[in-house]
Amino acid sequence: MRLANIVNLGLKELWGLARDPMLLLLIVYSFTLAVYTGATAMPETLNRAAIAVVDEDQSPVSSRILTAFYPPYFVVPRVISPHEMDARMDAGLDTFAIDIPPNFQRDLLAGRSPTIQLNIDATRMSQAFTGGGYIQTIVSGEVTEFLNRYRGEADVPVALALRVRFNPQLDKGWFGAINNIISSITMLSIILTGAALIREREHGTIEHLLVMPVTPTEIMVSKVWSMGLVVLVASGVSIITVVQGVLAVPIQGSIALFMAGTALQLFATTSMGIFLATVAGSMPQFGLLLMLVLLPLQVLSGGTTPRESMPEVIQTIMLAAPNTHFVMLAQGILFRGAGFAVVWPQFAALALIGGVLFVLALRRFRRFLR
Repeated sequence: MRLANIVNLGLKELWGLARDPMLLLLIVYSFTLAVYTGATAMPETLNRAAIAVVDEDQSPVSSRILTAFYPPYFVVPRVISPHEMDARMDAGLDTFAIDIPPNFQRDLLAGRSPTIQLNIDATRMSQAFTGGGYIQTIVSGEVTEFLNRYRGEADVPVALALRVRFNPQLDKGWFGAINNIISSITMLSIILTGAALIREREHGTIEHLLVMPVTPTEIMVSKVWSMGLVVLVASGVSIITVVQGVLAVPIQGSIALFMAGTALQLFATTSMGIFLATVAGSMPQFGLLLMLVLLPLQVLSGGTTPRESMPEVIQTIMLAAPNTHFVMLAQGILFRGAGFAVVWPQFAALALIGGVLFVLALRRFRRFLR
């Protein structure tokens, strides 16, 4: 295996990618707009929800409740009359409508249990599921603080002091930005290497390579390093410009250490892309096969749902996937500031999985060329 052949073949792959505007557009979109929208528009995040309040009590405690709703979770509440509530909900102007009944404060101070009506537009599912819990917590907190001023602090045996680490504001956008970069790294590395091989087969250039003094190993390594380099550079630029610059997400650990882990991840996933391309007969078949592989990798790797919440059988099986270790590595470095002494098991696992995938892909690639 000669280094000059690998470099020249890799440069050929880069020129081929540069002449493919759709793949270039996909790369730019995946590491810019996809990361930004993933951080600012996560479906489970309550953001600027429309809320209206019917204040039939006009008391200090109802005023406290009214002023407790503010951005970014809610827009400034609109005070409406009881007759407007149903009409506004029917027109889709309000996602939440709160009705504070008359004599609400008097009943509270008398020790009764008055009821506040909360109307939710369930057609807006992403906000309806979480918004009810937010509103209940806010209202309960304001009522408790109001009552404590009149009755004194309640005697409780345990006081819970919360200390939120790594994300003090509980901003889900931080998680969304990093998770989208992780997903884009895996997706694009498989797509670019697989598309490069299938494109050569469809254009007939793979036969030209076979008559040249190059080996299958050189051909495969050239595709791995060239496409991996493109994704590595794009992910680094995205972290610095989009995540740290535009979204202002603080990175706790070393970006250089994360990029080293990303290189190992790309070694594994680009090999996987070569393997899938040799299995698929055409680009449409490669696309269908890609969906069957990417969905389990993204959903079951711990990037969307914590691994601890999954059945133990799934946790054990997914240890064979490179994404599982890459998610652990990325979150440990970027969120918790972990050093190499903490994440070296993930580095070792990625190197081992990448080596196995490379050998399997190379064997399949040689049979494919024959």
